[in-house]
Amino acid sequence: MAHSQIRIWHEYPEASLLYRRAAEGIERVAAEAIGRRGSFSIVLAGGSTPQAVYRHLCHIQTNWSAWHIYFGDERCLAVDHPDRNSVMADQAWLGHVAIPSSQIYRIPAQLGAETAASRYSEALDGISEFDLVLLGLGQDGHTASLFPEQEWGGVETFGAALAVHNAPKPPPDRVSLAAWRLSHAAKVWFLVTGKDKADAVRLWRRGEGIPAASISPRNGVDIWLAGV
Repeated sequence: MAHSQIRIWHEYPEASLLYRRAAEGIERVAAEAIGRRGSFSIVLAGGSTPQAVYRHLCHIQTNWSAWHIYFGDERCLAVDHPDRNSVMADQAWLGHVAIPSSQIYRIPAQLGAETAASRYSEALDGISEFDLVLLGLGQDGHTASLFPEQEWGGVETFGAALAVHNAPKPPPDRVSLAAWRLSHAAKVWFLVTGKDKADAVRLWRRGEGIPAASISPRNGVDIWLAGV
């Protein structure tokens, strides 16, 4: 069931401080989850702002064997293509720490959007609420690969993952977690930097129905801003 979107805004004077604070926050949330339950589940975002945060995560103190890594979206490209979110995350962070490979759940987007969405939905069957979902924000208000004027999957009648075609930025074929599945999380953090996001942020603050506003977890969303 959808919740109303509670938004908590955190504004930083510069992006470098946001990157450090976000990494420290992730370290803290992971410690709390591991202490409480023995494991920590996080959904990763693509983009340059999350990438900078991931580089900082290489240096945190944590029990990596307790981490479970998921992806919010992926581009339908070869497994080793540099534009894949999984490749970026591997290069910036995952390839440098001791998370068991069996606990990194990549979207098999190289199989095509429909097949990959179906398989990832199956992989998420039985997975309870994520501990933390990281998301970005596009200039058009998109998040993950949920774009304006396309299906966002706001209700649970949709699979956990959606096949995306005709994306307004390349590549056109993608896979994205549905809005309802991204909302099924204890914490959702949007990481947003750059003046080019100002219009989307203004619309969001005004209550406009941009794709990012479709993410409505029970505890609301935290939006980390710098230079916007």
